[in-house]
Amino acid sequence: MSETEIKVPNIGDFKDVEVIEVLVSEGQTLKKNDPLITIESDKSSVEIPSNFDGQIKSLKINVGDKVSEGDLILILETKSQSQKKAQDKAVIEKEFKKIQAIKSEIQQPLINKSNVTEITSASPKVRKFARELGVDINEVSGSERKGRVNEKDIKLFVSTRSDESLNNKNQKEKKITQKYRHSEFGEIELRDIPRVKKLSSKYLINSWTNIPHVTNHDEADITELEEFRTSLTDIYSGEKKKITPLAFIIKALTASLKKFPIFNSSIDEIEDGKMTIKKYYHIGIAVDTPNGLMVPKLRNADNKNISLISKELKKLSEECRNLKIDKKELYGGSMTITSLGGIGGSFFTPIINYPEVAILGVGKSEKKQVYFDGEFVTRTMLPISLSYDHRIIDGAEAARFNNDLKENLGKNFAYKLAV
Repeated sequence: MSETEIKVPNIGDFKDVEVIEVLVSEGQTLKKNDPLITIESDKSSVEIPSNFDGQIKSLKINVGDKVSEGDLILILETKSQSQKKAQDKAVIEKEFKKIQAIKSEIQQPLINKSNVTEITSASPKVRKFARELGVDINEVSGSERKGRVNEKDIKLFVSTRSDESLNNKNQKEKKITQKYRHSEFGEIELRDIPRVKKLSSKYLINSWTNIPHVTNHDEADITELEEFRTSLTDIYSGEKKKITPLAFIIKALTASLKKFPIFNSSIDEIEDGKMTIKKYYHIGIAVDTPNGLMVPKLRNADNKNISLISKELKKLSEECRNLKIDKKELYGGSMTITSLGGIGGSFFTPIINYPEVAILGVGKSEKKQVYFDGEFVTRTMLPISLSYDHRIIDGAEAARFNNDLKENLGKNFAYKLAV
């Protein structure tokens, strides 16, 4: 038996990529192409396979390790190489003979047309203009017949390239550096940012930077809804049903989305004057996990009753906390709900989960003295904060949406639920 080192192969331009799964253990017998570990970059997850058959002698890597090309994964015990070399030599000799036979039949070199660069059509004057500006005319898209390039095309190309350079320069100038190190003022500790927070940061920056947020704050009277919710019992056992208020809020939000379809839209193609109206109702739920905030989607909320929604909420939350959620379940939402009701607080400004156009923030309900039916009485009030994309939703539309949502959460809705 001989020992073979299995190392991380070429994984592109990535460095210090995190290992999220170790798929083998010491003593395990492997076959060629069996997966060894799973690594995850900002863009994708990749399984790294074994290049050899054999038995694992020692494992050199753990979940959470950062790896780069050439890092040792494990040591593999393989069979004697002498027979394998002899077989490989015979195969090589056979292939070499085939190549020589084919080569002898070829009398003239062939031209690979796919490697021939197509010459851009342009007049000598336009070519001179491009040279003076330092432009490779073959990179310019022509607007005339058969892609012929004119001076306007050159100017547009230069203008676009200048805008891109200016944007890159502005991004670099925006970065603020600290004059002093934190350690100069006392003891510090450096920790790795959780992977989920690191991945979500760029999406949050994109949403906050590119979407003009407006937040509408209001309160919903959920007195009757809470009385109804706390009175629910199992028809077989007679025991009280524990159903989270969030299940009712999802049902109420879905009803409002049906009435106001613009809130169930995306405007990825706003520059082309287009908007996408979604005919499905997949509600995103912000789940607080030890690794950071995750937003799985509760699919087809319009076709589910309160009990089923409550059960699926528990399942989705557990999958997120255990990092077992499928990545696809974090995409394709209609609108997101982020609730602080279990922790505390009232109003806040939730950040829209792009490419959605609105998000509902829910605070902790509390009993208040409210002027109701001609007198001050104690009612249970729920703080709600609706952030919306002002490019597509006006303030009046947001106010109407909130009013409809409040009605759905009130007694007009609470006693009509199918549980």
